[in-house]
Amino acid sequence: MGKGDPKTRRGKTYRGNYGNTRPHAAKTVAGSKTVAVAAKKAAPAVKKAVAPAVRKAASKKA
Repeated sequence: MGKGDPKTRRGKTYRGNYGNTRPHAAKTVAGSKTVAVAAKKAAPAVKKAVAPAVRKAASKKA
């Protein structure tokens, strides 16, 4: 595993390729998109209240 291995970081650097092993930083225009996306994700999700389960009364045998 070294320069000739395309699955390792060193092999990708040697060949000049990029992939999962050598990811690029996300490019944005003036950083406006990343701020908006980060603000959206930071908002906590509101959960709906769940009603407790209601048990049916057992029928009486005569």
